[in-house]
Amino acid sequence: MLRFGCIRSERLTPAIGAARCVAALGCALALTGLPCQAMDWLPVSPEELAMTSEPQAPKAPAIYLYRQVDRDDTSPDETVYVRIKILTEEGRKYANVEIPYFRDSESIRAIQARTIKPNGEISVFNGQIFDNTVVKYRGQRYINKTFTIPDVPVGSIIEYQFRRDMAEYYVFNSRWILSADLFTKHAKFSLQRYTGFSLRWTWPYGLPPGTDPPKEVRDVIRLETHDVPAFVSEDYMPPEDLMKYRVEFIYESTDNDERESAAYWKHYGKRRFHDVEDFVDARRAMAGAVAQVVAPDDPPEVKLQKLYARVQQIRNISFERDKTAEEEKREHLKPIGDVGDVWKRGYGNGEQITWLLLALARAAGLQADALLVATRDQYFFNPDEMNGNQLNTNVVVVKLNDKDVFLDPGTAFTPYGVLPWSETGVTGLRLSKDGGNWQTIPMPLVAQSKVLCQGRMQLKDNGTLEGKLTLTFTGYEAQTLRLEERH
Repeated sequence: MLRFGCIRSERLTPAIGAARCVAALGCALALTGLPCQAMDWLPVSPEELAMTSEPQAPKAPAIYLYRQVDRDDTSPDETVYVRIKILTEEGRKYANVEIPYFRDSESIRAIQARTIKPNGEISVFNGQIFDNTVVKYRGQRYINKTFTIPDVPVGSIIEYQFRRDMAEYYVFNSRWILSADLFTKHAKFSLQRYTGFSLRWTWPYGLPPGTDPPKEVRDVIRLETHDVPAFVSEDYMPPEDLMKYRVEFIYESTDNDERESAAYWKHYGKRRFHDVEDFVDARRAMAGAVAQVVAPDDPPEVKLQKLYARVQQIRNISFERDKTAEEEKREHLKPIGDVGDVWKRGYGNGEQITWLLLALARAAGLQADALLVATRDQYFFNPDEMNGNQLNTNVVVVKLNDKDVFLDPGTAFTPYGVLPWSETGVTGLRLSKDGGNWQTIPMPLVAQSKVLCQGRMQLKDNGTLEGKLTLTFTGYEAQTLRLEERH
């Protein structure tokens, strides 16, 4: 079973955010590997057919005999090849295959699957393949291609392969995930780099024992690994992918090939500062908007609260229900060029709505800056890794009474003065024309997140307890539940 935890949203820049979300998903698929470009089946050895257990994973219900991931960022496309040995009755569940992808920017094609029984008999899959919507988050629709490979007795080998085609003109923050949910006997990975950008790669958590570092030959980076232990997921653990053996690929514009952290972030911050300033540069429109919302004699905090409330009335398309292609075509939303368009048209995505507050606050005479943040539900952010792609969301910082107020109206159901949990206790880059500086967002106070339990109960003669129990969620607890249950 393929599993993934994706990454976040389109809240970096209107063009790049979606690409990065696609990237994260492509990286998650490295969990199970990739096929040869010819989409042929590899030979099966007698030893693989006869295998009944794996000494290095003695209790495993199944293992990956082979995984291969071949990604081409020049096309861009990706092929995946997976071979699984079923060792126990429980392991038969891996015949239920799920291939996640983004419908808006990807397609899955050339799916092939087959079963090789212990006696060598081969059964080719020719059943139905379904699309199941998993979730829509910040404008991206996560879909699963699902199918079930039938007649898979214990001892069988199942294998499948497919090709992922992605939208043109995207270059991704690619990632190889070497660890998987099952023990991996043998795996190969390759990446055909896009030469229009500079590229760095790192392995922050190390590589599996005995694995040589990736090597590049004629713009293709390759890695081969063996005997990779299964990754065990736990409740409430940090972001899973960051705990796994992995290789991170970081694309940058060719003018930012800095190898020293301070120089890298200065260059990155200057570029992002100009991107944001260009988007919020609609002074006449913002001055008119402020005049409609606040009174000239309102105190600064009252102005900010009014502006925040008004901005949250903007239609946030990042948190809407999934729509059919016909519905989207009928609605025909126009592209957003700057904050003036967001205000005039009354809609925008989460990133654009947050930048609208930045522009309005400045137009109201408040000191406000842009802050780029790496959310802690996705990353253990470390500036020394020099990966600007991890700054995956945006916050506005307003100076009030010599104190910083952190605001994110672009995340639905987030009241004034509260940030989503994932944006608290993290370090962000506060942008300026000189490149910016690092700032840590404070952890929330305990009083800002409460669950109140109240009950009127009656103890019956037979020992049972009956009555009404009421739970009241406030602050971060309430905001999290609203987001999870918004549909």
